Order: sequence, then C-alpha cells, then structure tokens
Amino acid sequence: MPAKNGDTVLVHYTGTLDDGTMFDSSREGDPLESVLGQNMLIPGFEDAILGMEEGDTKKVTIQPDQAYGDRVDELILTLPRDEVPPHMKPEVGMLVQLATDDGEEFEATITAITDEALTLDANHPLAGEPLTFELELVGIKK
Repeated sequence: MPAKNGDTVLVHYTGTLDDGTMFDSSREGDPLESVLGQNMLIPGFEDAILGMEEGDTKKVTIQPDQAYGDRVDELILTLPRDEVPPHMKPEVGMLVQLATDDGEEFEATITAITDEALTLDANHPLAGEPLTFELELVGIKK
C-alpha cells in the first residue's frame, strides 16, 4: 500500500547539500516518524514520501521554496553592544534567543562581532539551499 496523507510513516533519511556536505541523517538512530498531511515536515520531503511503499528507496532534490525558503535580507539584524546582556560572551556561530516587540521568540545566529554591534542572521540555516535526501520508507502504520 502506498503512503498517503493520514498515514504514520517511518523514514530513514540522509540530507546533503549541493557540495555533498551531510547536514542531517537518521541512519545512526531510529527512523523519523511522522504523520503525513499534518505539515510537520518540509513540504518537498513530505511530497517525496507520498506514494512510496514500505521498503522503497528514493533520492530527491528539494528546492528552497519546498524546504526552508529563500534567504531574506531583512532577517539580518544588528544588535548594539550596549543591548547585549553583560553576562553573555558572544561568539560567531552562537545561537541566541530573541523576542519581537509582541513577545514572539525566535533564534538567530551571530555572524559577526565588532566593538559597536553584533550582526545576527535569523534565517533558517538551510534557507536558500537545495536539499538532497536519500529516503528509505521503513514502515507505514495505518
């Protein structure tokens, strides 16, 4: 029976970038378990699983519009050093939690540090990247 919306699927995957760099894999642990059609996975990943049968394997490349979207320049932020908590020791690559004026929290990565400010990138780390996945549908729970 092919996988369809509403099915709980168990999928092993390995995700790589265009240059071959692996960014994630389930191969060292349990397969990913998700219910199809609940928008819990990136759209292109879920679409690739639909129609697969238990034991099927597939290699797909998902474009940014079906993954984490394009990079958005407006999500590059500057935080003046005087707004950095005194206990914080910022480092390039560090993830920080921020909040909007209405209290909605989000993460950003420190990309640059000067004496005057921190530069933060609130884009998803994989935004703008085509993602290639090797998929194996391990099981379907009805």
